Amino acid sequence: MSHPAAVIFDLDGVLIDSEGVWNDARRELVRESGGTWTEDAQRAMMGMSSVEWSRYIRDELAVAMSAEEISAAVAGHVEGIYRRQLPLLPGARRAVVSLAARFPLAVASSANRPVIDLVLGLAGLTRAFRAEVSSEEVARGKPAPDVYLEAARRISVPAARCAAVEDSANGLRAAAAAGMSVIAIPNREFPPDKAALALADVVLPSIEHLSPGVVTALER
Repeated sequence: MSHPAAVIFDLDGVLIDSEGVWNDARRELVRESGGTWTEDAQRAMMGMSSVEWSRYIRDELAVAMSAEEISAAVAGHVEGIYRRQLPLLPGARRAVVSLAARFPLAVASSANRPVIDLVLGLAGLTRAFRAEVSSEEVARGKPAPDVYLEAARRISVPAARCAAVEDSANGLRAAAAAGMSVIAIPNREFPPDKAALALADVVLPSIEHLSPGVVTALER
């Protein structure tokens, strides 16, 4: 029996309160471009890589732009909001700093890579993480395990020795599929379904409750 040797964080919904920001940016682009926004569009895109959701917007929501143009426009909108006011969740910085003192950390996020770098820079957390991976850098977005497996590879820790911190259904499925211990902090605006939440080894009410002790208690 041993506890995890590294911790890998999702970004959106775990460190920053951002699902609504992304949702609003995508919806605004669709409407301004003459596309058709649907009620299930947000949930459908949660966990998708930028390559996947930009194609979804083009093909499923009828936006007459290239996937690359869609991705750049939405990410630019989100970056502008973050530069004005970063929606860092209460307790996020403290949790990251305390865990970084005990474990190697990485980020495995569905956000565009420039957005990840911007958020960590604005939050003053860049040095806390040994690696950052965007799902646009791997073959498949969440719920596939690719981004988590790549993050583990970059910090040279076997996936089975990593703990993942996630908030969404697709994120929980991705971390579990990678064979990691799973810490769930359910997204309040878009909560994961019961089946996905059942994949977690521990469920916390907020990141304010995440500490090194929570990680070391996850023995296998």
